[in-house]
Amino acid sequence: MTILVFAPHADDEVLGVGGTIARHAADGENIILAVLTGSGDGDHPIWPKSLWEVIRHECIESSKILGIEEVIFENLPAACLDSTASWQINKAIECILQKVQPCTVYVPFFHDLHKDHAAIAYGVHVATRSYLKSASSIQKILAYETLSETHVAPPYPGFAFQPNVFVNIDATIDLKIRAMKAYESQLQPDGLPRSLSTIQALATFRGANIATSAAEAFMLIGDYWR
Repeated sequence: MTILVFAPHADDEVLGVGGTIARHAADGENIILAVLTGSGDGDHPIWPKSLWEVIRHECIESSKILGIEEVIFENLPAACLDSTASWQINKAIECILQKVQPCTVYVPFFHDLHKDHAAIAYGVHVATRSYLKSASSIQKILAYETLSETHVAPPYPGFAFQPNVFVNIDATIDLKIRAMKAYESQLQPDGLPRSLSTIQALATFRGANIATSAAEAFMLIGDYWR
């Protein structure tokens, strides 16, 4: 069984799906991570290209900890997807889906504050329409929550992250924490969203939904018995 995780930026996969990825790996499933953004073509308007060399190295090390078999790096311009043509984003996503042929897909929540997340989620939803031949391998699509993005969007009615799938990660929360430690350049101090203490706190809170010490939460987007 092949699991495909779409991450707008390297480290989103750990924040949203890290413990669940490790569970999939422990069950012998093949996990592929697709990180969609980078410096883009030419000079990035905000960050130097050298930053991505650091982050991608951290991503590879983090992925080893979680048991990810392969990391696919695309190079859509980070923090610029609101001004990137939809067809370019969709094409990158479609090519990955055709290559991987996943059974399960994890995707960021469409209404995250970060517009990169929304653009990637939209592209995945377009490419995984259940009647498309290109999506015929997919059995399940789940949206994950990302600390610092999912719960800080304006309170528009009906757009909240309301999970209905919970995964026990009691046995893998330590791997999730270790994987996030590998992202040394992205970690924040305690009291901020992308800190180890906040990651643990969210896992504890989500665990309370299913009477476990730690869990990750998802919204079921599609479940297909073909």
